[in-house]
Amino acid sequence: MPIYEYKCRKCGKEFESFQGIADPAVTSCRSCSGSVQKLMSLSSFHLKGSGWYATDYSGKKAPAGEKKKEDKAPETEKSQPPSKTKSEE
Repeated sequence: MPIYEYKCRKCGKEFESFQGIADPAVTSCRSCSGSVQKLMSLSSFHLKGSGWYATDYSGKKAPAGEKKKEDKAPETEKSQPPSKTKSEE
């Protein structure tokens, strides 16, 4: 249920009211019965966690189990030094 803040125009007292969206707005002060004004207040909206951008829209990365094509080359090719030609000997 939303919390609305009001300020009395007569006595200056501020108070909160728990109201459903369909409930009528508060029109009089609880202390002095003067007219009230609805206040704008900060919301309690918090972003927590890794965030939607990091999980949904940022660059797509390959799953951790997959390797790049360069890493899939056979080990024999990587471990052998380049062969010499007859002209180099």
